[in-house]
Amino acid sequence: MSVYNKIVVAVDLSDDAQKVIKTALKVAAGDSSKINLVHVVEPIAAAYSMDAYAININELQQEAMAVATQNLTEIADEFNVAKDNQHTLLGAPAIEIRNLASELEADAIVIGSHSHSGWKILLGSTANKVLHGACCDVLTVLVGK
Repeated sequence: MSVYNKIVVAVDLSDDAQKVIKTALKVAAGDSSKINLVHVVEPIAAAYSMDAYAININELQQEAMAVATQNLTEIADEFNVAKDNQHTLLGAPAIEIRNLASELEADAIVIGSHSHSGWKILLGSTANKVLHGACCDVLTVLVGK
């Protein structure tokens, strides 16, 4: 039996997502209905300077969202995560993950963390930002090794 009934699992759609989801399923005692997968696509406009006026940023953003949604669906299908428990969001990852956890009244957030240097050696930058201000427990899963 799991003490967590609603778990938000933040994934970056890399190969590391498998490890994060498997850990979340262990926390959920194998019950995929307790899992809500989320992937956040950062706004493309933030990646381009204002000189990129020739680029149709809205079209690129829609395409990025569509590809992310498809990739998230493929991962979710592997782990039997229901369509209603799949969330592809647009915005700042840490903020969107925390907001979703709050909206869903989640008991926990599970997120992958890469080790970096400096303060980020303990947590990846997104995982660190999720932790600060989270409405529930946060479990970080060391990935990338």
